[in-house]
Amino acid sequence: MRDKLKRKVIFLALLPVLVSAACGNNPASSRETPPGDEHQDSTSTPTDPSETDVQFWLTRPDQSALFEKQNVSLLFSNKNNYNPTIIVDTSQTYQSVDGFGFALTGGSATLIYNLSSSKRDELLHELFATDSTSIGVSYLRVSIGASDLNSRLYSYDDLAEGQTDTTLQQFDLEADKYQLIPLLNEILNINPDIKILGSPWSAPVWMKTNNSTIGGSLRHQYYDEYAQYFVKYLKAMQSNGIHIDAITPQNEPLYGGNNPSMVMKPEEQADFVKNYLGPAFEDAGLDTKIIIYDHNADNPEYPLTVLADSSARKYIAGSAFHLYGGDIGALSKVHDAYPDKNVYFTEQYTSSESSFSSDLEWHMKNLIIGAMRNWSKNVLEWNLASDPNYEPHTPGGCTTCKGALTVGSSIKRNVSYYIIASAAKFVRPGSQRIASNFSAELPNVAFKTPVGKKVLIVLNNTDEKQQFNITYDGKSVTTSLSKGAAGTYVW
Repeated sequence: MRDKLKRKVIFLALLPVLVSAACGNNPASSRETPPGDEHQDSTSTPTDPSETDVQFWLTRPDQSALFEKQNVSLLFSNKNNYNPTIIVDTSQTYQSVDGFGFALTGGSATLIYNLSSSKRDELLHELFATDSTSIGVSYLRVSIGASDLNSRLYSYDDLAEGQTDTTLQQFDLEADKYQLIPLLNEILNINPDIKILGSPWSAPVWMKTNNSTIGGSLRHQYYDEYAQYFVKYLKAMQSNGIHIDAITPQNEPLYGGNNPSMVMKPEEQADFVKNYLGPAFEDAGLDTKIIIYDHNADNPEYPLTVLADSSARKYIAGSAFHLYGGDIGALSKVHDAYPDKNVYFTEQYTSSESSFSSDLEWHMKNLIIGAMRNWSKNVLEWNLASDPNYEPHTPGGCTTCKGALTVGSSIKRNVSYYIIASAAKFVRPGSQRIASNFSAELPNVAFKTPVGKKVLIVLNNTDEKQQFNITYDGKSVTTSLSKGAAGTYVW
């Protein structure tokens, strides 16, 4: 269903490139070493790990290290060498961070909720708590009605063919009451501050031009009813103890081939937001953000067209992107045109047909590093959980979407679990991106957390081991990453 993106391998430059960090269009790279001797080099002296200045968490493409804390000594010093250097500068600041996480699809909720209560509690703690045993997921995306990774198709106002419900008397969250909603409540008990984004794949079919779950558009005569459908959804979720931080009017509005799906052109979305959805939220006293677009980076003209309408723009918090097409630099193009509006990264899948190593490299470079260097406030991977056969999904839904977790007789953690963990555990909500110099060989992104910690995430984007320096406040520490490895450094 989704096109796989081509990966580039950029060969190692012989000398460091020290370029001041601006918003950065692409990620940079780094290198790793074996757990035992990774950092025993000329600029660090072996010492008790409890006394080290920098903590280092490592993921290798061969899976010999899976987001594992390294028992190495990394001490800042004044020693000099000729290694490539990443300079971290807290004096230059960029966007604040909302969080990192996954889509909690209906299928994911089914698989996780059906675990025994003890296994479910243990797994949810691992995913959503903020202690040393968890990865600290801080942002979730849910579908408003069914997505293509639900076991069946539904909206919250399904009627017999030929019927309409303009007063929404039949509106009911029944389909989500037994798994998704109770699971969200369990997650909120662990992390009450987690942000949740809601996105619809389709309006109820009686509102659509083709009376089908697949494709078609929203009939203009039902724009007001559809706006009230969102209001009812948000209030119903709130009555169940769940606050939806933001919604998008339509998932992938330029693609009508999924089941479910709906097409919404930019002019239609601008009309819907400015004349119906925005005023409906305002009248209902809702503080839920409206985030437009929610589709690929190959068409930044879509959000730019919607934002160009000043009457729509006043209701809009920002624009959301996927990367099944285009370049991550499109996020900066939209941000630069409307710097008072946020950008978000809301979906990217990992495929059953791709490898751990290729997905780790591409997603770290383009999403964790690339999206954040291009002003995104979050990064969300698609699909928290699937079963060993990549189910459930709707008829015609994605058959190759691999969850961050494979839930079967046991639970397997897949590549997107480690991709998100590399940022979510330490780059907590409220962190701020800070400057770090761009390198094609060592893509990287840096943050300052609300408690003052510095976090640097680095990828080795070369085909050989790379030794490099991290410089902060005039002092440096030397480290290394092997080919394709990713490191998270915290001090």
